[in-house]
Amino acid sequence: MHARTRARHGRHLLSLAVALCLFVAVAVPSSGAEALTQKERDDAVKYLEETRAKFLASIEGMSEAQWKYKPAPDRWSVAEVAEHIALSEGLILQLVTERVMKTPAAKPPAGSATDEAVVKAIADRSGKFQAPEMLKPTGKWATREELTKDFLAGRGKTITYVKETQDDLRAHSAPHPALKTIDAYQWLLLLAAHSARHTAQIEEVKADPNFPKK
Repeated sequence: MHARTRARHGRHLLSLAVALCLFVAVAVPSSGAEALTQKERDDAVKYLEETRAKFLASIEGMSEAQWKYKPAPDRWSVAEVAEHIALSEGLILQLVTERVMKTPAAKPPAGSATDEAVVKAIADRSGKFQAPEMLKPTGKWATREELTKDFLAGRGKTITYVKETQDDLRAHSAPHPALKTIDAYQWLLLLAAHSARHTAQIEEVKADPNFPKK
């Protein structure tokens, strides 16, 4: 990769990290954290597959009118929500593998969020958050089919990583503004929970009384 391209790529990832409020903590020596258990791998893969299926089901069979319908000028259409999900897929995984996992091993402090708490907090839509600029929809994909193809590729890459990685995802951590410090494994659960959160948003759009019948 050309040096200028590498520099621009690095700045892009750093900007994403700032946008997501991911500031790597001062590292402390590893306390001998264990690598992922098979159950941890299986649980993460299951959740990644479940949230993938629910997202795909939420956008299946939509007409163009339904795809682009906006409940209000300041609310996203299904197309825009789906684009936000697809944009986040690769960028969050890249942030984990190229930033979090390349820091010195750091043990989360006592009282850090459990895996279940991470999933619950991110998927819960009772609190609203502003998406960072780079994750706001801009019409990147011309069709639903193109978006779906890239989403599937991104999710497939994450699932393969969880299944096969020898990285010690429990030994590298970074703080989250709402969840305090969470480890790299939990950041991958967050990726899946993020799509669950916005799949629920799609269902909210579809439940709007003026949502097109076809």
